[in-house]
Amino acid sequence: MSDLHNSRALALHLGGMALLRDLFALTKFRQTLLLLITGVCAYALTLPGAIRWGELGLATLALLASISGCTALNMVVDRDIDAAMRRTARRPLAEGRLSPSTAVAFGAGLSAAGILTAWRLQPLFGLIVTAGFALDFGVYTLWLKRRTPTSILWGGLSGGMPALAGRSLALGHVDAIGVLLALAVLLWIPAHILSLATRHADDYARAGVPVWPNVYGLHATYRLIAIATMLNVVVLQLAGVLLSLGAAALAALGVCGGALLALALVAWARPSDGNTWRLFKFASMYMLVSFALLTIGAIVR
Repeated sequence: MSDLHNSRALALHLGGMALLRDLFALTKFRQTLLLLITGVCAYALTLPGAIRWGELGLATLALLASISGCTALNMVVDRDIDAAMRRTARRPLAEGRLSPSTAVAFGAGLSAAGILTAWRLQPLFGLIVTAGFALDFGVYTLWLKRRTPTSILWGGLSGGMPALAGRSLALGHVDAIGVLLALAVLLWIPAHILSLATRHADDYARAGVPVWPNVYGLHATYRLIAIATMLNVVVLQLAGVLLSLGAAALAALGVCGGALLALALVAWARPSDGNTWRLFKFASMYMLVSFALLTIGAIVR
């Protein structure tokens, strides 16, 4: 009997751990963490030396919950797409390891907790966080993703909301720098998303999702990435100037932007799987490094 009891306890434990792993996978934690960091950095660079730590802690939890919950709900809606694509076929909902109802409860609970916390913290902060959720889940995922490749514009706008929210929470109002930080994220999206869509264009075609390279061609895709990246560099430099960053921080920011632009131009001039993958990998870290440089430059100046 003891062995049977132990076996059942072990099975329950392993089942519980598997459920937690699958729920965690719904949050796409690396993507969520990147957006969260832009919000935290936008707050910190606004109040160097005067950070209100309790407020920042609650804001971090609100952003983490709202972004994670929205991502989980997106994965419920997109589970048929994920099942049709080789890159995503092993995700919990696509493989049937997790029921849609469980994922909906998880995502809706996190989203509601995050948005309510944001509103209680500050109405403006709550409004921006809610707008980010609505743009991502309502406009991008439910309405446009399966209809038009220009849906990435709305996904990019949503991606910029954490940075705008963090800056606005610290100030109590929206300002030009906050808008520039959000715009920088929007202009980064093509390098990050379209490079991945280009590398997995066949997968997206199989799933019936219209992405830029399949609708407009590779040349137009790489051209868009290069133009958006160039504008991103300009926007971040302008934000740095308005923040009165030192020359070293501005130079480092420019070097990072120049490196990303160079990779985008190389991929445009010589399209290949290798060049596209290098662009995607560098772009994945670029925004994190850029916001870190802005924050460090604002603190040490």
